This record gives sequence, structure tokens and C-alpha cells, in this order.
Amino acid sequence: MKITRIKVYQVDLPLHEGSYKWSGGKSVDVFDSTVVAIETDEGITGYGEVCPLGPFYLPAYAKGARAGINELGPHLIGQNPTRLGPINWIMDKALQGHPYVKSALDMACWDIFGQQSGQSVCELLGGRYGEDFHLYRAISQEAPEEMARKIAGYREEGYRRFQLKVGGDPNEDIRRIHEARGVLEPTDKLVADANTGWLMHEAARVVRAVRDVDVYIEQPCAKYEENLAIRRRTDHPFIIDENIDSLAPLLRGHADGAMDVVNLKISKLGGLTKLKQARDLCIDLGVAMTIEDSWGGDIVTAAIASLAHSTPPELLFSSTDFNSYVTCSIAEGAPQRKGGRLAAGTESGLGVKPRMDVIGKPVLVVE
Repeated sequence: MKITRIKVYQVDLPLHEGSYKWSGGKSVDVFDSTVVAIETDEGITGYGEVCPLGPFYLPAYAKGARAGINELGPHLIGQNPTRLGPINWIMDKALQGHPYVKSALDMACWDIFGQQSGQSVCELLGGRYGEDFHLYRAISQEAPEEMARKIAGYREEGYRRFQLKVGGDPNEDIRRIHEARGVLEPTDKLVADANTGWLMHEAARVVRAVRDVDVYIEQPCAKYEENLAIRRRTDHPFIIDENIDSLAPLLRGHADGAMDVVNLKISKLGGLTKLKQARDLCIDLGVAMTIEDSWGGDIVTAAIASLAHSTPPELLFSSTDFNSYVTCSIAEGAPQRKGGRLAAGTESGLGVKPRMDVIGKPVLVVE
């Protein structure tokens, strides 16, 4: 089997809630997603997707994804997409860094591998555990009372895990955490995710002010060393996200005792192949995980579900279903949440079929 052509599509993903806000006044109204179709000489086409959370969250942006795929594409023509090791080796040699550029291409190759072998990507990634898995709901940053109201509403829909977007004014964030915890049951999990938004003295104030609240603290500061210092000043369960972009910082974080949970994003590490490496390492180390991506639609959600559902439940802290946040469905067959839980698809590959009337014509073709 050989890759004969790569098509790239751009699609806008508006949000049900109108906008998504997090630390530092950052917000997005419409997400700019990139869909990749890899065609082969055996008539199998695989699909992938990458959707950065704007250009100001991680070192990634939507136009950069498409420009990078244009750079990488010619190196993949004629290659066997089911040989995932060599495919990733070629991409890393052809383009240093820029893991998010490689993510959709790797994802599409897994889709082809699954279709060719007649297995779901979930089975190829290790095999599913149980019937479904927990989702979390991200709560966009607003006034404390409004965020608590939304948590209560999502709890009625079946969610039991919530990621509260903080990282703003510490006094306001302290109120956000108290208000949110007040509408939850003891068995519910609450994460205060600062997305690197606090300085060290601000993070120290917050963790001290909420020391009697049952809450996880996620990525309070920008630098790893800052987060480690805050971790050592609190007994709250601690999550590291933005600092973990490869195996090396993951190993360092474990050795330092820097986290109880790690947040693994597909595009941040460079695709399903590398995220599986990180996932399997976490299993061996006994580190719990949230498995997700920066953002996305139906195709990203199918990929997230494939990896999450093939992770031992006791080590899967949570996952997410981005296709329930957006108003636009870009593919048929994607997993759909039921009562705050999700299950990976059982069809071969990722099990998705893009809605061509939605994604339109390709903005780039490499052949």
C-alpha cells in the first residue's frame, strides 16, 4: 500500500455557548480546524484532524498546521501509511519540532491501518476496557455564580467531572472554586485549571485559600519549576498539562513527584503513535491521565475516544468529547456522549465518514 495523495480541508467550528474563555483574557468564538484525507493506491482513504486552541495557547496555530502539512506532504507520497514507525521517523526527519503539524497525518494513517486490517483504532491501540468511560466538562471562565450555575446544569446531563477555567484574578478564582464545589456532590471531581495563568505568589494564595476544598489544581504557572514549587506547598491533587509535550518531561515530572495526574493531548505530542507511547509509559509508572486534544470536532473526538477507551479505567482520570461543544458536525459515525460518558466506535479505523458538504473543497492537495 502506498500514499498517492493528501488533501487538506479547512472548516470552522462555532461553539454552542458562543465563546470559550480561559486564563489571561484569552477567548475563541469559532475554532479553525484542519481536516486531512490521505488517499492510497488500494482505494482506502484515512482521515485526521488537528485544531489548535487559537495561536496563543500552545506553540501551534491553524494556518501553521496547513503550511506544515504542505511541507511534509511530499515526503509521505509513496510511503506505506500502515508502517507507523517509519512514517513518524520520516516526518521527524523532514520537519524538526512542530508536533501539531504531524498529528492529523499520523491520525489518518491509523485510520487507514484500521480499515486495512478490519479493526477499530481502539482495538489497535490496545483494546477497549468496559462499555464506556468518564468525560469531563470544561467550564468557560465567567463570573463565579454563572460558572456554578453551568456546572449544576451539566451535572443534570450526567457529567460528574468538571474542569473549571481559572487563572484570572486570584480573589475571583478563589470564589469560583468555592462556588463550584458548593453545587457538587462529594463523589464528583472538580479541577481548577489555571492554564498557566497565575504567577507563583498568586498560585500560592489560591491553594492556601482553598486548602479545605476538595479540588484538583491544574497547571497553575507557566514554567515547570514554578509548578513544582507550588506542588510542594499544597496537599491538593496536582495535574500538569502544558509542560508535558514529550516523554522526557513526563519522566522528569514523575521522578520529581510533580503530579498526580497528567493531561495528554494528541496534537501536543504529535499524534496517536506518540501519545500511545506516553500513555503506555504512564500505565507502567502508575500515573493517572486525562486523554484529549487541544480542540477539534468529530474526527478528533473519535481519535480521543479510541485511545481513552483502550486505557485501563483506574488510570483514566477523564477524557472529553469536543464534538458536543460545537454546532457543526463534520463527520458521520463519530462517538456521541451519553449521560456524561463516551464509548469509542467499533467500526474499522476511526469509524468516521466526513460530511463533504460541510468541509467543502480542499484548500491544499499534495500528490
